[in-house]
Amino acid sequence: MPETIKHPVTIPTEKKVGCHSCGLSYLCIPHGLSSSELENLDTIVKSRLRTERNEVLYHAGDNTQRIFAVSSGSYKTFIINEQGRKQITGFYLPGEIVGLDGLGGICPNSTAMALETATVCEISTPELLDKLCQANHNLRNSFMRIVSREISREQQMMMVLGQMSAEARLANLLTGFGVRFRERGFSATEFNLSMSRHDIANYLGLAVETLSRLFKKFQEKGYIRASRRNIKILDWKALYALSKSNCHRKNRGNQNHPDK
Repeated sequence: MPETIKHPVTIPTEKKVGCHSCGLSYLCIPHGLSSSELENLDTIVKSRLRTERNEVLYHAGDNTQRIFAVSSGSYKTFIINEQGRKQITGFYLPGEIVGLDGLGGICPNSTAMALETATVCEISTPELLDKLCQANHNLRNSFMRIVSREISREQQMMMVLGQMSAEARLANLLTGFGVRFRERGFSATEFNLSMSRHDIANYLGLAVETLSRLFKKFQEKGYIRASRRNIKILDWKALYALSKSNCHRKNRGNQNHPDK
């Protein structure tokens, strides 16, 4: 069934949570800032917005002059080429920033859509870059850390798509989500994926049928147990090794069980 894109209507929540009291501040821009610096950052957080599943946060080409810090739920970003083909470019969890491709006064190249009911903090980029980052060394460093992390993730994805087998791609995605969930205080080995199998296949550059066969194969080998969107990693070490099997550079990652 074709995916229905809803109108981009966002709903402000009744109560705004300041950066100083946000439980995700250690993952987001506020990390490492002092109380006074957090107060300054609060002045450019324009509003807290809620989007429902399949609702668009912003469209490609929108002159938003905003970036969005995910505070709950999850989003996907995608681009559509001249032939109308869609390519998913990322999945975003709480504490991560959506819309960085619209920095510097340019319009974003991607569209962001909620995968479930989700909320974001809307941040004015002109005020962030022109006022606070120029005047505040710590805030500038914190923001550059966020941008650097996003660039590193995109480079890793280029490695995945360009040099890894289909098996390694899926293993990389599952262990990657495990690490990201652990950073948020959840289990790295049992979690729910908010995106559909079709979205995952598109992101990994695989046919949906191929992805279904891989999930079945991983379960038969005892790597995982999958029930609808619930994933339980049974053999982290084997799955992690598989996720790095096509990388030509030496990996320094931790193959041990991530929840220990």
